[in-house]
Order: sequence, then structure tokens, then C-alpha cells
Amino acid sequence: MSATSNPVDVHVGNRIRLRRTLLGMSQERLGNALGLTFQQVQNYERGRNRVGASRLYDLSCVLDVPVGFFFAGLPAHVDTTDRPVTDTVDGMAEPEAPTLSSALPTVAQDDLALLSRRETIELVRAYYGIEDSGTRRRVLDLVRSMGASS
Repeated sequence: MSATSNPVDVHVGNRIRLRRTLLGMSQERLGNALGLTFQQVQNYERGRNRVGASRLYDLSCVLDVPVGFFFAGLPAHVDTTDRPVTDTVDGMAEPEAPTLSSALPTVAQDDLALLSRRETIELVRAYYGIEDSGTRRRVLDLVRSMGASS
């Protein structure tokens, strides 16, 4: 694999880490559920290894999210009209896969970093630990009002 990870693989990996962390699951536990080592999970989460379709499906089952969850925040369309062409082994020309480094929204990456913080995860867990929906709503209103005043 090249020294630079594909931005889509990095994004998918970040979403895997986000969901795993929100569930309070260790890399080792996720790996065991998938028949992988924690190092393999770590490589997926860092975007070093590309997640294949069947593995993505397995991840969606174990992490209890739809497959589309892993792609949330990516642009809907990527301009692929001016892609460079490379030769394959048999001499047939084949377009290179597009890179999305400039197309990935910076806001989504900032939000992902914020959502991955331990403090945020603890807050979300505590919030959903409140069983009464009316109380949860009041807590949300309180936090919003506190954030608006600062």
C-alpha cells in the first residue's frame, strides 16, 4: 500500500473507530468478533488497510449500524473527469481511482475529531443513560442554553 492512505479509507476507518468507541468496545473485542487481531482493526481504523465489502458488512453487523453509516459525511459526487490513466500489466489502459483529499469536507473531519474525544463519548453515554425522555430533553435544552451563553 502507498505511504499515503486513501481519504475514503481514512474516513471509513474514523467512522469504525467512532462507532466502536461509542459502544465502549475495545479494538481487541471488535477483532475477536470479526476473527481479526486488534492490530488489524487498528490498521482499518487508521485507513492503512482498505476494508473490503464483506468485512464492511460484518462490521455493520457487529457494530449494529447500516453499511451507509461508514460513508456518512463523504461528498455525494466526486468529479472524476480529469483522472490520469495508467497502464495495467496486460497493456490495457485503466483509470486510476479518484482521490478525495480536496473533496472531503473539513467540517465533517472536525466534527469527527470532536465526536471521537473521550469527554464527548462519556457525555453521550451519560445522556442516553437517562431513561426518561422528558428529562433527556430538558438536559439537552440546558446544555444548549449554556453553550449559547458562552
